[in-house]
Amino acid sequence: MAVNRRALFRSVAATGAVVAAGTAPALARARRTAPPDALGMLYDTTRCIGCKACVVACAQANGLTPDTDYFAGGLYQAPTDLNAQTKNVIKLYSEGPRRSYVKAQCMHCVDPACTNACMLGALKKKEHGIVAYDPNLCVGCRYCQMACPFNVPKFEWKSAAPKIVKCELCRHRSVGSSLSKDGGFSRYPKGNGPACCEVCPREAVIYGTREELLAEARRRMKERPEAYVPKIYGETDGGGTQVLYLSHVPFDKIGLPSLSDRAVPDVQRTIQHGIYQGFVAPIALYGVLGAVLWRNRRKSAVDGDSPEKERES
Repeated sequence: MAVNRRALFRSVAATGAVVAAGTAPALARARRTAPPDALGMLYDTTRCIGCKACVVACAQANGLTPDTDYFAGGLYQAPTDLNAQTKNVIKLYSEGPRRSYVKAQCMHCVDPACTNACMLGALKKKEHGIVAYDPNLCVGCRYCQMACPFNVPKFEWKSAAPKIVKCELCRHRSVGSSLSKDGGFSRYPKGNGPACCEVCPREAVIYGTREELLAEARRRMKERPEAYVPKIYGETDGGGTQVLYLSHVPFDKIGLPSLSDRAVPDVQRTIQHGIYQGFVAPIALYGVLGAVLWRNRRKSAVDGDSPEKERES
């Protein structure tokens, strides 16, 4: 009996829908949360004076060559963005009378898109939730660059053996909390944490556990509510980050993307699993291809065509 082509397509689509519906509950996954000892930083735009001491300290602590290529004589280190020589940078937002400095570095996401994209695990969440990089496992695919919503990972294009460059929270410096015994954020022992926090003269960027930093951010906002946008960026944005921001101008103005409360990998996994769970997409695709092939052969048979006739023509 001849098979109706439209009926076949409807059957394939219905089968895919039934399988997808049956597997939907299995796609649910618990939202990842920061570990109790998660370490991070809090940056406050109202305190930053743009001195860039943090940029210099970061380069020195991480053995990076100063980015002075664009300045005569190489006397002044002033990178305009993150790059293969810069893990931490201070940028300027200016719009009419409104101005703000903003610090950019790896956000150490609670559920990072870069680790989800890295096929060999060169980027991983390590102790204290720090997103660490292992050059021995990196194949240079740069998927992490494409996945990161903050445009953080950079590639050493000029190197014969290139690596990915990003802030690792100075984890090689024996990280430890900066919260002092009296409950205030004071200088922690030199060399025990991110160099950028160590040298900041106004505590525009401070270091500690994520919970400590959230508490400090709330304290500052409560003391001076008129000075801040009423939000802690990174508390829930993109599933949460371990680098948090306070700002006196809208966050999108200083270059921070508007993200939902869902982590990027969570969204990616939901879409991918919805397509491939139960082999739904391949089955549907093969079904459509089979229908097209069957239609073409049937049409050839009706028209009286044959491979021999086609070769003769």
